[in-house]
Amino acid sequence: MVSLVLLELSDRGMTIAILGPTFQELATNVNRNISDISYIFVGRSLGYAGGSLVGGLLFDCTNPHLLIGISMLMTALGMFAIPWCTKAVLLTALMSLIGISMGFLDTGGNLLILLTWGKNVGPYMQALHFSFALGAFVAPILAKPLLGNLGKTINGSGNSLLANTKNSLHSKSARLLDILKTTVSAFDPFTWTYLVIGSFVFLISMLFFIIYLKNGPSRNRAGNSSPEASFTRYRNAILFLLFFFFFWYVGAEVAYGSYIFTYAKEFVHFNDNQAAGLNSFFWGTFATGRGIAIFLATCLYPGTMILLSLIGCTISSLLLTLYNTNIISLWLGTGLYGVSMAATFPSGVSWVKQYTNTTGKSAALFVFGAALGEMVVPALVGFLQGVSAIKHYPILMLTALVTSAMTAILFPVMYKLASLPSSVQPMSDDQKALLGSGPDEDENNDDPPEDWNDADFEVIEMSDVKNETDRTPAGNAATKTPDQFTPEHSSFPSLSSPAYLGGSPKKKVLNLEREKND
Repeated sequence: MVSLVLLELSDRGMTIAILGPTFQELATNVNRNISDISYIFVGRSLGYAGGSLVGGLLFDCTNPHLLIGISMLMTALGMFAIPWCTKAVLLTALMSLIGISMGFLDTGGNLLILLTWGKNVGPYMQALHFSFALGAFVAPILAKPLLGNLGKTINGSGNSLLANTKNSLHSKSARLLDILKTTVSAFDPFTWTYLVIGSFVFLISMLFFIIYLKNGPSRNRAGNSSPEASFTRYRNAILFLLFFFFFWYVGAEVAYGSYIFTYAKEFVHFNDNQAAGLNSFFWGTFATGRGIAIFLATCLYPGTMILLSLIGCTISSLLLTLYNTNIISLWLGTGLYGVSMAATFPSGVSWVKQYTNTTGKSAALFVFGAALGEMVVPALVGFLQGVSAIKHYPILMLTALVTSAMTAILFPVMYKLASLPSSVQPMSDDQKALLGSGPDEDENNDDPPEDWNDADFEVIEMSDVKNETDRTPAGNAATKTPDQFTPEHSSFPSLSSPAYLGGSPKKKVLNLEREKND
């Protein structure tokens, strides 16, 4: 199960990252310029935000394996259709459909890992998001170098082999190789990229459908899979603050990854190769940080990892802001910023699991915050960079510093709310013992009827002794000194008498035995 969820997130990483390397081919396919189809990013982001919200509601009342399987099937169909899409409007609609399915997958993947591992989710959540980063890293490699060279290799080898087998054209190997050569040459690397990724997504979706059919439709609903109660009375406030925490964090992550190329060229005067290398360095350190976080999560608490990440983000963003044109500080700050940001999101999801129960609605809330930040913050940075009055300022680095400060303020507030005692605390065993037994416990402590007979005989004997004392003349009683009074012959009821005792006869016998021993 965990392996399937990891593959699902790696598929999502490839689906998101493949858009950049193939953006020129997409524009050519619809006969538009690159600047004319930039709105497909907006369509995908809107679909992602809507899918995360709707998915959170559906995961509370529907089997998560079924929803994830349907979402991945939608993604696969969209990937299959994109290479043959020749209309810009249709391309935007397909991107919105893929965005909706990715919102489902993001909410469902995080929720399924949380419900499966509970409080021990730390390493698995880090592995989940590492698989996403790995998929995003593989997609550009898959896009052109790998499949482009594969097509050339197959064409070259096919021509040489067919030449060697020209005297045996009817041989089976020659026919198969001819079919393979024709099939590969029929599509360019751009088409093959989307076909390969779509086929991989389709295969994983079928595995989720198999799990759904095997387990049955009524099992493992997300709304019924989190039996633990909320541990803090400020649950809603914490989730609300976590919404803004992920809003600033994911917005800063996407903005930095999107604009560091442009910033390096305009402010530090890098050439294209140097700027591309800096951009790849950021995402490489980001993926490396998530890989390291898998092992750190086994020995560190999620709150500790968040604190370390916030410290690293603050220091690196401050370094990038103060020395915004220095080449060494740019490389060092970018690397530290990428490593520090890597573990923040999965650690935040693991941290909130410690203090409150997790449902589809709560998972959708912070995923929606991340989707909203992914839309708003990069758009705001792009708008501010176009304002002539402030375009000479390092807007990107100032944005990184402001978002780091906001997250550094929000987390201590969330931690303080989570640490406050709940309004209703469960009683400990000592408290239950001090408060005494309840009615049900008293009933359980009543002795069986066959044990009463022996106790009744001893009570009758004590009653006879008391009656003999009552028949003693008053004069004889008056001649006795106080030292001669004993508990058994006192005219006053003793502490062991039935007047002072309640409960079963066995309790009376025990007290009488103590008096005899005294």
